[in-house]
Amino acid sequence: MIQAATRQENYIYTNGIKLHYVTEGEGPLMLMLHGFPEFWYSWRHLIPEFAQDYKVVALDLRGYNDSDKPAAKSAYVMDEFIKDIEGVIKGLGYSSCVLVGHDWGGAIAWCFAYAHPEMVERLIVLNIPHPAKFAAGLTTPQQLLRSSYIFFFQLPFIPEWQIQLNDYAAIETAFKGMAVDKNAFTEADINAYKDAAAKRGAMTAMLNYYRNVFQHGLLNRSWGVLDVPTLMIWGEKDMALGKELTYGTENFVQDFQIKYIPNCSHWVQQEQPQVVIQYMREWLIQQLTVDS
Repeated sequence: MIQAATRQENYIYTNGIKLHYVTEGEGPLMLMLHGFPEFWYSWRHLIPEFAQDYKVVALDLRGYNDSDKPAAKSAYVMDEFIKDIEGVIKGLGYSSCVLVGHDWGGAIAWCFAYAHPEMVERLIVLNIPHPAKFAAGLTTPQQLLRSSYIFFFQLPFIPEWQIQLNDYAAIETAFKGMAVDKNAFTEADINAYKDAAAKRGAMTAMLNYYRNVFQHGLLNRSWGVLDVPTLMIWGEKDMALGKELTYGTENFVQDFQIKYIPNCSHWVQQEQPQVVIQYMREWLIQQLTVDS
């Protein structure tokens, strides 16, 4: 699966567990956090591009692929995810990073930036709203309908069974069914995601992220104004998260910029990687100009 000659994979111990990651490049740390039902592989197009200027580290989040999969449902709460990321940054020998997150990885990135703003030089989130905007969205009929799968995931056993049917056909449906450009996902890509989800304990661990979302205060916290420069990139054809969830994000972030990508789905960095790379590079260069 790992094709680049300079790309390496390794493990790091943090917060009492072992996390798998892929890394390429040297320099300042750019840490990438994937979403559901993905793993580090969702960043495959971006890793070599940004490895030219950064030490890029793409994690397998806890419960995913080759990272540890604690059995307890209570292991999959935001406070634990935040501790994981803190330990990774410090364990890699850094005090801060450019933090990049998509979907669940983006939710973790938002919360980590609030908890440890001193450890996040820049925040880049892809197709994941600010937590306050998502909580507000869940009070509207349209977003409740889009998020109906979250309520299905609350059931025990049945979601695992349904996703595993017919050689994990639901995994392929999640990617190709939502994508605008179906050709963005090859058979090898889909099989990589199926293989990761099929690892012992992974499916329940992945779903436990959702099974704790209504507990532990993630959706009913008070959110202040984040003092971390933030770029949001949003594929406008996201079937799970409405574009309206992005409106008003500037009220929660002091230095905020958003870039929309038309005719692009939730899987933005896989479907339109060159556009995502362009927007990230342009913004990061702007930020360096501001710093100087």
